[in-house]
Amino acid sequence: MLSYNIENVGSDTLYHFLYKSIKNDVLNGKLEAEEKLPSKRSLAKQMGISLITVETAYNQLLAEGYIYTEPRKGYFVSKLKIAQTEIKHDFKESREARNTQKFDSLVQKSRSAKQSKKHFVDFSNNLGNPEMFPFSTWAKITRQVLCENQMELLERAPYGGVYPLRKAIADMLNGFRNMNVDPEQIIVGAGTDYLYGLIVQILGFNKKYGVEDPGYSKISKIYRKMNVTCNFIPLDDSGVIIDQLEETCTDVIHISPSHHYPTGIVMPVSRRYELLSWAAKSSNRYIVEDDYDSEFRMTGRPISTLQNIDVSDKVIYINTFSKTLTSSARISYMVLPKSLAQKYKEEFSFYTCTVSTLEQLVLAKYISDGSFEKHINRMRNAYRGRRDTLLQAIRKSKLTAISTIAEEDAGLHFILKINTALSDEEFCKQANEKGVRIGALSDYYTEATPSEHQFIINYSDLPENKIAKALNILYEVAIEKS
Repeated sequence: MLSYNIENVGSDTLYHFLYKSIKNDVLNGKLEAEEKLPSKRSLAKQMGISLITVETAYNQLLAEGYIYTEPRKGYFVSKLKIAQTEIKHDFKESREARNTQKFDSLVQKSRSAKQSKKHFVDFSNNLGNPEMFPFSTWAKITRQVLCENQMELLERAPYGGVYPLRKAIADMLNGFRNMNVDPEQIIVGAGTDYLYGLIVQILGFNKKYGVEDPGYSKISKIYRKMNVTCNFIPLDDSGVIIDQLEETCTDVIHISPSHHYPTGIVMPVSRRYELLSWAAKSSNRYIVEDDYDSEFRMTGRPISTLQNIDVSDKVIYINTFSKTLTSSARISYMVLPKSLAQKYKEEFSFYTCTVSTLEQLVLAKYISDGSFEKHINRMRNAYRGRRDTLLQAIRKSKLTAISTIAEEDAGLHFILKINTALSDEEFCKQANEKGVRIGALSDYYTEATPSEHQFIINYSDLPENKIAKALNILYEVAIEKS
């Protein structure tokens, strides 16, 4: 019978201790593929812990793909295709959530004044909530930097960004994502758009770049403007299809494994190892891991990064502060494999960092003094509350009879499948005419066959007092030709 000694829990929570123990046994082969795990109730009784502790641990393992479930049969160990390389699985507990702060009423007034007259609800808006920008703390740190770092502010910014920011980001990644990276591997830039261009310059214009289909169209547009070959790689329920990478002779694949946009898919660990195995087969192959909203996983712990299990230096990790601070904060960064970081230093160090030194130093201090962590915890709690309010409203509305919800546990959007006789284009058009802006999943397909009647619900900046009316409009539009 599967069991673990809870005296070894240390500083972990019970559920995280259990999650790590089972995960390590799966990776080490102690738990074999297809092996049945004990039921939640029997394991809880065996270990003398609560049922909810076991359920939470199992749910995290399910989300990451280490186990799977079959109705009325139970939980089973997933079959993992792991590359023949060393596996890193030393995970750290991210810091506990701290106290929240009040929203800034002045920002609320500004937001209301700018609200579109045409759309009283916009489900297509995937930008962060401007109410939550930490104006007072940011202003305080800015004044401090202006007083204490005057000479540094007048110096030319290094090619990769100022060291205090790179060090703060490295520490943040270690604490939050368990990524052990050197500050020298980190390159700071003004937005991910700019960094995509740098990646092409580093890896080469002669390579074939792949993007997810469906996917965020801006990425493919940037690659095409860089005059490189851009392949559209279809997805299945686990993410990009590896065989399609081989068939299209793709060299570099750009993915968002922790929360795909727009489908919301979380790539299971089995597919992650398959992808790493694909990349390891050729010196020309690389993976760009876009971790754009990993901070907002609403249940369980953040999904471990692909970079964290990559021992062949094949993953370029990229992230941005646009989601966590504000879309106008054009501060992004990428973590290069050590070999590429050295190449960048040798060949591109003549570049000047495109983010102002003032902004970099302010953000560095904001991260290092703990303010950023408090801010993230406050945002996560607020967004979780907003999501729960929306989900509850859907379930109480007429719309619930003709719809299903999918992929609601991560990021700031989910998928709403609506049973309607209208085409996606006509549904969105009619909803738009009635004041509700909404986008269809089918709009994001380029070459793959689109999934119809699935709509993207972004809720980060959703006015809660207008939800009920918006849902009623969607229902009326959906049944119009039924």
